[in-house]
Formats: sequence, structure tokens, C-alpha cells
Amino acid sequence: MDNPEPILIEIACSKGFNKSAPSPELNLAIHSYLSERKTLPKDHVFRVNYPKVESVMICNELTASTPRTDLQLYSYHLCDGTGEEETVSQDGEEVQIASHWLLPAREYHGLWESLVYEGTMKEDLLSFMQTTMLFSRKNVNSNLVACNRLVLLHGPPGTGKTSLCKALAQKLAIRMIDHYRHAHLIEINSHSLFSKWFSESGKLVQKVFSQIHEICQQKTALVCVLVDEVESIVFARESISNNEPSDSIRVVNAVLTQLDRIRKYPNVFVLATSNLTGSIDLAFLDRADIVQFIGNPTMPAIYEIYRSALLDLQSIKIINDNETIPPHAECTDNSTVVKTLREVARISVGLSGRSLRKVPFLAHALFVKQNETTLLKFLGAMRSAVRRMKADKGMLDSRNHTKLANNCENGNGATNGSS
Repeated sequence: MDNPEPILIEIACSKGFNKSAPSPELNLAIHSYLSERKTLPKDHVFRVNYPKVESVMICNELTASTPRTDLQLYSYHLCDGTGEEETVSQDGEEVQIASHWLLPAREYHGLWESLVYEGTMKEDLLSFMQTTMLFSRKNVNSNLVACNRLVLLHGPPGTGKTSLCKALAQKLAIRMIDHYRHAHLIEINSHSLFSKWFSESGKLVQKVFSQIHEICQQKTALVCVLVDEVESIVFARESISNNEPSDSIRVVNAVLTQLDRIRKYPNVFVLATSNLTGSIDLAFLDRADIVQFIGNPTMPAIYEIYRSALLDLQSIKIINDNETIPPHAECTDNSTVVKTLREVARISVGLSGRSLRKVPFLAHALFVKQNETTLLKFLGAMRSAVRRMKADKGMLDSRNHTKLANNCENGNGATNGSS
């Protein structure tokens, strides 16, 4: 019989906590909490009465039969402050080429739990990242086992691709806490790398990667590089016409060259996002170990997104009753609350994750208009807000369609087969 997987526990601490040696009292408090509860959902967060400990997360889903004996603890300090701008001087002007965070960052604390996707996609991506870092540390022969430590997330706007990348970097920093003393997230400002000075963009790419090289040389540092909207700097070269400036091709070549250079460092991982995968150069796609599609949330995921928002509003008494809202996977009753929330989730299908997070705010602002209300009344307001949002979106789409049709009739941007 296979040994059960250990229960993964992440302990967020403030400065002054000795993260290298959690005390027996803290371990006992965590054990007691687990022993008193038959089941716990994945990514369950709770607090213990212990100095300098801000929160504890149970990363596994626990059932009544899950042994509570094998615990794997990850204690970490949250880094205060926001990302710092990295700039370079270009002909007397300062150009922002990247933003730099120390991880785990307080700014991203709780981001992982807020992202809701069906299945185990988040956990699979994190497991992939941990395996690639393991292979890298163990010096697995790359000629025999290919691994570039590069992930591309693609899909429509507003689906949480960038947020997921930041959450994955934060999680990786926590899970690798025993191997690296420091962790960095460097987000490259792709749009700034196209210089207004002809032929200078390739040099800007080299400058931003030169700073990454310097950090990678610190063997005790984990480095996560995020390239948002990567299609803007690795545009498919075969699609670049002869009439376009060669600077576009120089940028693509420079990026690919620099990615190959930093790959020699075992402590670096690259995360990229794209809304337009078809526009990305094939050489970049070939370097990606995983190309993961991130689509709009499905009905069960929407239910969970709304549920998390409603629970938060209950906790701060904007929703003034504490009626239980069961997880979608555990919905066995047909209470009015469950049926109404399911209906609101069903009519919300097609909205992006970014739009869904606005629904509770719009519901209160447009339809509740008072300090507090009941859960059922708030759900009714959310239903009205979704219908209002979809109507506004439909009107905007209709106007854009009419404008496009008028442009075609006037010969603006239309093609008729002639050359």
C-alpha cells in the first residue's frame, strides 16, 4: 500500500518569527486544529493564538480518513512594500523596463486562494514548476530530458492569467524556502522595450536581461521572470512584412537569445501570458514546456467565485445573516439560497473572471444602496447586476458591429479581393 502524501501546511509569519525552527507549541496548536475537524477544504486558512503567526493554510483537501500524522510545514516571512521600478537611461531619459518584488510579498498574500478554476489546474502548474526546479538543482542532463523552465498561459483577456502567474511565483517561493534564502519576481514591461528610437529596442532587451543575469548569479536567490502580453516582444517573425522596420525582428531575436542565456542558471523560472497565441513566434512556443489555455470560468467555478465574495461580505456584516453557503461540490440541498446562487452563476456564464469580481460591488451600488442587507436580497441584487452588465456589453458589441459595418461600406479597412 502506498504511503499517503504529507499534509502541506504554509505558515505566514511576521518579522521576528524564527521560521527555521517552529516551536512544539505551534506544532501542537496546528495538530489540535486538524484533529478536531473531520473534513477541511483545500487551501483552508485559519489562525492560531501564537506570537508572530499571521495565518496558517492547509493546502490539501482533508477527509475523515486522512491521517493527521505526517505534516510538512513551510514557514515564511511576508515581505512588506510594493514592487520597485527598474529603469535604464536611454539618451538622457529614464525608461521603466521592469517591476521588481521580493517574495513572498504581502501584496500577493491570499491571491492564490482567490483564483478559482475547475479541476486541479493550479496545483498541476505548481507541481510542474517544482519538478522543473528539482530537475534543475539535480543537474538532470538536458540533452536527455528537455526542460526549459518556461510556462505560457494564454486565453481571452480578464481570465486571471497575470494574477495566476504572480500567485504561482509566490507559491514557488514558499515551497522552495528550504533551498533559497531569497526570492524575486521581475515583471518585464514588454511595451516599454519597443523604443521610440529606431534600432534601440534590441539594446533595451539586453539591458533588462542584464539586470536579471545579475540577480540569477546569486545562488541563494530564486528568480521568477514574468513577461505579460509576450506577443508584443516575440511577434511571429514570419508575419512581419518586408515593409515593417527590422527593429521588430531584432527584438524577437534578442528575446530568444536572452532566454537561452538565462536558462543556464538553475534558479530561474519564466512565466509568460498572451491574449493572442497565434501571433507568437514559433521558436518561442517551441521553448515553452507547457502552453496552458485559461478560458472564462464555467458555471461551477462562477458559483465558487461568487461564494467567496459572499462569505467575505458576511464576515464584515454587509450581508447581515450568517446562512451557510455550501461549496458547489457539496451542494446536496435545494435551499432557496443554493438555487438562487446557482441561477446567478448560470446567467453569468460567458463573463470573464475580471467582470465577475465586479458583480457584488455593482449589486450593492446599483440595487442594494444601504449599509447592510440579507443574503437573499443581495443575491437578487447580483442577478439584476449581471443582467445589467450583459445588457451594457450587448449594447457595446452592437455599436462596435455597426461601426465596423459602416467602415466597410465606406471602404475603410475593407478587402474585396483586389490587389
